[in-house]
Amino acid sequence: MQRLTRDQMAARVAKDIPDGAVVNLGIGLPTLVGNHLPADREILLHSENGLLGMGPAPAPGEEDGDLINAGKQPVTIKPGGSYFHHADSFAMMRGGHLDFCVLGAFQVSEKGDLANWHTGAPGAIPAVGGAMDLAIGAKEVFVMMEHQTKQGESKIVPQCTYPLTGIACVTRIYTDLATIDVTADGLVARDLVEGLSFEELQRITGVPLKQAA
Repeated sequence: MQRLTRDQMAARVAKDIPDGAVVNLGIGLPTLVGNHLPADREILLHSENGLLGMGPAPAPGEEDGDLINAGKQPVTIKPGGSYFHHADSFAMMRGGHLDFCVLGAFQVSEKGDLANWHTGAPGAIPAVGGAMDLAIGAKEVFVMMEHQTKQGESKIVPQCTYPLTGIACVTRIYTDLATIDVTADGLVARDLVEGLSFEELQRITGVPLKQAA
């Protein structure tokens, strides 16, 4: 079994974003998605610090210190892109104007609950940012995360034990092992990595899965 690299995960997410979509990419792993969007699709990337029409990361040496995403990483802007106050940006998020958002996560429950801003550990620094607004405001919420913790525990759980970001908000989970849809009938796994059986994925995940037809 060969797990997907982070760039391969990002490319897998990018493949599912349709032409004409307005998309927010969360801090961390999701920012890589912007580097893998199909060239033949017009996709508008939104950043909650006040940018619509964000492009991929700049080439080394071409960074603009005034042009960054919400994670303070240097980005580019496409022709026709625009800047605006972050209050207007959050109004876009809360007003249901985003088609998709891609977020990282500490945990996702089998019902699609999301925990991605705080582990609850003593001394941990909370970092909610705009995640709560995105989780309830975007029409579809994709989560991109590694399937297991460093300790080998599944990040897909029966019930989140970390503080929640949103309830029943996640529509699809992309991990380094598979793509998993959150449906009314439970979690449906598809696109398993080469060499991984459904039975082994089920064992690793630890919550009930169904196999896509």
